[in-house]
Amino acid sequence: MSPSLRRLHRWIGLACALPLLVATGSGILHVAMTWTQSPPPRPEPPPGFAPAVATFPLASLPADLRIRSVQMRLLDDEPWYQVSTTDGVRYFSAADGREEPRLESRLALDIARRHLAAAGLPPEAFTHARRLDAFDREYAAIFRLLPVHRIEVADGRGTRLYVSTVTGGVARHTDDRRQLEANLFGALHKYNFIPHKPVRDALLVAFTSLAFLASLAGIVLFFVTRPRRTAAQTTRPLR
Repeated sequence: MSPSLRRLHRWIGLACALPLLVATGSGILHVAMTWTQSPPPRPEPPPGFAPAVATFPLASLPADLRIRSVQMRLLDDEPWYQVSTTDGVRYFSAADGREEPRLESRLALDIARRHLAAAGLPPEAFTHARRLDAFDREYAAIFRLLPVHRIEVADGRGTRLYVSTVTGGVARHTDDRRQLEANLFGALHKYNFIPHKPVRDALLVAFTSLAFLASLAGIVLFFVTRPRRTAAQTTRPLR
């Protein structure tokens, strides 16, 4: 039994050695990323306004709206109702009730500018790239919020902000260096270079199972192969 267990442990250990080295190395990289990446700047809080600026009553909005929630947003010193409906988000002026269908991209840019207010960048440094309604390789499912707006910043670092107009905050802040480290970690630790998720998950489970079996075989070998104490060793000498 012992030689068979020894061979099994040896070959399983060899099979999972490289994936285990990659996993532990990428785990070290994940910790090192917290040392090399500075935290994002503290965002500038949204401006406040008095209730009196909302002169258009909510009851006067279109009667066919199926409202889920309403928030107030101040953009360019003008108050707006952000109305979440069963058909999406719509914007109505809180001053005169007019609807502005293009306000969402402007609001996303305003949130991004306030997020990086400490950097002192001019407004023209911010560009609305696109709206994301599904996760992609850079904005992965771990960030949870959808939809978001990708805002690109001309700051020399390739900064990208993923902005949620519903929460009024930034769901993800990255740049070229941060993303390079994140891509390396994803490739080594999560096998993100494999495009098909079922194949990727199967390999992760297989290599993790091998590491588990190698550890289990090592524990069994420890007890199976430990030296046996003879009767002479266990007998205490008489005094």
